[in-house]
Amino acid sequence: MNSRRLTASLALLVPALSLPSLAGAQPSAAPAPAPTLRAPSALPKAAPSPAPPRAAAPSAAAASSAAAAAGAADLRRLGEAFADVADKVGPTVVQIEVAVGEDVSSPLRWFRDGGQRRGLGSGVIFSPDGGILTNNHVIDGARAITVRLRDGRMFAGRVAGRDPATDLAVLRVDAKDLPTATFADSDAARVGAWVVAIGSPFGLGHTVTTGVLSAKGRGGVGVNDVEDYLQTDASINPGNSGGPLVDLDGRVLGINTMIVSRGQGIGLAVPANMARRVAEQLLRHGRVERAWIGVGLQDLTPQLAAVMPNAPRAGALVNAVNPSGPAARSNLQPGDVITSVAARPTRDAQDVIRELFNRNVGETLSLEVVRGGQRYQTRVTLAARNEPPPPALPVQRAPAPHPGLGLTLRDAPAERGDRDRGDRGDRGEGRSLARGERGERGDRGEGRSLARVAFVANDSPAERAGLRPGDVILEADGRRAPTAAEVEEAARDGELLVRVQRRGAAFYAALKR
Repeated sequence: MNSRRLTASLALLVPALSLPSLAGAQPSAAPAPAPTLRAPSALPKAAPSPAPPRAAAPSAAAASSAAAAAGAADLRRLGEAFADVADKVGPTVVQIEVAVGEDVSSPLRWFRDGGQRRGLGSGVIFSPDGGILTNNHVIDGARAITVRLRDGRMFAGRVAGRDPATDLAVLRVDAKDLPTATFADSDAARVGAWVVAIGSPFGLGHTVTTGVLSAKGRGGVGVNDVEDYLQTDASINPGNSGGPLVDLDGRVLGINTMIVSRGQGIGLAVPANMARRVAEQLLRHGRVERAWIGVGLQDLTPQLAAVMPNAPRAGALVNAVNPSGPAARSNLQPGDVITSVAARPTRDAQDVIRELFNRNVGETLSLEVVRGGQRYQTRVTLAARNEPPPPALPVQRAPAPHPGLGLTLRDAPAERGDRDRGDRGDRGEGRSLARGERGERGDRGEGRSLARVAFVANDSPAERAGLRPGDVILEADGRRAPTAAEVEEAARDGELLVRVQRRGAAFYAALKR
């Protein structure tokens, strides 16, 4: 921020000089020769006006101090603006924890939590009845989703719908009267304006970072089918995905989605206009109905324009036409160059895609097309793109019915590595169950047996809870060191809370039919 210099202008005051008036001789009664005029021996001098006191010019040190004070005041006001944004938007930002299977890779930051890997992401509350907007890649492969609000409340998240083409998804939680974010018109956002990103980078919930809106309309990244990103230099890291990028009025400009790993300070966000449109459709229909005209497009590069007769300077080059699509019925052909859509000039293929995405199925648009150097107008009616729904995530599938929650147990002698590390604090110095030491249920001797997991059925409650063959059951519904029969007895009501040991570490798991 540039400090302002104070410059003092000094006015030089010049006193006005008053000149005396000269009097002529008195005329006589008789004619007389004209009198000789003599210059007075001395003109009376006008008394000088006293000069007003001149203001003392400020010293260089005083001017520098004033400038520093003004700059500090500006910085304080900017800092207060950032803090106001955090206070306003923070309650609408959530942390999302996702449990997935071992075979799923993700750009999220993963950590171990018992039997499953867990990923961290962010989201923003979209509707007061529990609708939460996030990225599709945050929940990809999810077997369980936990949403943590800023006030500490936690809810199980359900998938209301997801749209891999834009990398957006909407979750539902069982809550009412939640604070909701306000969405801005991202098309009206100005490049260079201050922005604030809020999310959970590396699990550090509700982290606030600042920067500027670096660019708009970024496409061609090659990650998603529909790309029209905002770019920012606000710090974004794994875990920020799904969180909001907001302006200084606290309005959401975009949903933070990815970073360019090869650079620094290059983060990309789905614009608010696109995100809001997708979220509304997912909440209403569970899917996105996307407009389509049935063409393949590419940018008209200078190299292509140089060899095309009378080609325009810019536009979207049609490289394919679906014979049964709306474009074919409107007489579009490969080699045509679309130069405007609905009277809006198009610079490249991304402009056409953006314009079509923001329109509804059934709308009719005017296109300006250049073919062989000749311009002509045509109209095309948008149709619904026939897209298959994304495959159901594990968390969306009902668990398959399995006796005993899909868990097969057997009694097996305790091994030397079987150790309950939870009894004596964080040092993990629990009693070795292999040495026949006495527990709450008495001494079972050297040959004591432990319930071990022998088999876990696919898509069962046990698999969802992260249990795996070889796990040792330390507790079952509060009963310590249970046998396989005791675990099965505890599971007869369809619910089971177990404490499990795996590779020297213990964790709790909840199973429910």
